[in-house]
Amino acid sequence: MRKSTSHGTLAAMSRPHAFLFASVAIFTIGCDHATKIAATTWLDPGTVLWLAAGWVRLELVQNAGAFMSLGAALPDSIRMPLLLGLVPLLILAASLLALRESASRSRFVLAAALLAGGGVANWLDRLAHHGLVTDFVSIGWGPLHTGIFNVADLAVVGGALLLFAGSRRTSPRLPQQAEPRRLRR
Repeated sequence: MRKSTSHGTLAAMSRPHAFLFASVAIFTIGCDHATKIAATTWLDPGTVLWLAAGWVRLELVQNAGAFMSLGAALPDSIRMPLLLGLVPLLILAASLLALRESASRSRFVLAAALLAGGGVANWLDRLAHHGLVTDFVSIGWGPLHTGIFNVADLAVVGGALLLFAGSRRTSPRLPQQAEPRRLRR
């Protein structure tokens, strides 16, 4: 296995990790695309389909904003460059940072692949649908529900959580102080 360096991130990644990254990113993009096709084929806009005793709600919407409709109210002249230009660059930067920092750790490679796959999937959807992203599922209980999201959103959130959890576990630990030795007389 090759060592990670501060430059040449992908070159520094081992073959199994490169395969993991590519496989997860491509699988994420494919699953997101397939579920969006299914949602647009089987769901009618404005109709809500309740599943799992009301815990899962399927509702087809076209989201002009980012995650949880963030930025949807911005004028197109600001929103489009932001979501088609800046957001993908931020996701790419986060993915590369995760790979650069710990290309030898599967958890970080998986997190980066989920971030990249989810980000690219929503970016491609936005390109194909004039700046809109297809969202179709929410979860909740009683009056408490999440916003409406898609598989790509789950991948991005999952990748971010893995990065956060991984960074918390790998934070530097202070050496434990040894018990003072008693001198024998």
